[in-house]
Amino acid sequence: MADESGAPELKMDAASLYREDTYTDRRIGTIRVLTPVTRDGTTDMARAILYVGETQLLTTGGLLPLVFEIEARSLGEAVDKFSAGAEAAIERTRREIEQLRREAASQIIVPDRMPGGLGGPGMGGPGGGGLIRPR
Repeated sequence: MADESGAPELKMDAASLYREDTYTDRRIGTIRVLTPVTRDGTTDMARAILYVGETQLLTTGGLLPLVFEIEARSLGEAVDKFSAGAEAAIERTRREIEQLRREAASQIIVPDRMPGGLGGPGMGGPGGGGLIRPR
């Protein structure tokens, strides 16, 4: 919903509240434990605790943050499964980057459609007909 100014209404969902605890080894990553709570702050036993892993991957473009859910029933199990979750997140990110590269490579500029008449005679620009003419 938006108010009269067009800005969205920022309202929290009282049925989806979580308490967040953070654990780190100060070397590889962080595990966030999201414990469901009711609107009065007591633990909501009807919903499952969520475990979220976070780490960073060093790339040629800089640090790339990785965030992934860990299927676990305890903090200890989440710690044990952290590595597998991180590897899956790295692979998923690699596939997404490859897809973006393929999409970018498939965008070919056709000379007679270059913006602003950037081609000159014989190249689709002013005075040109899109054909290359020998001298």
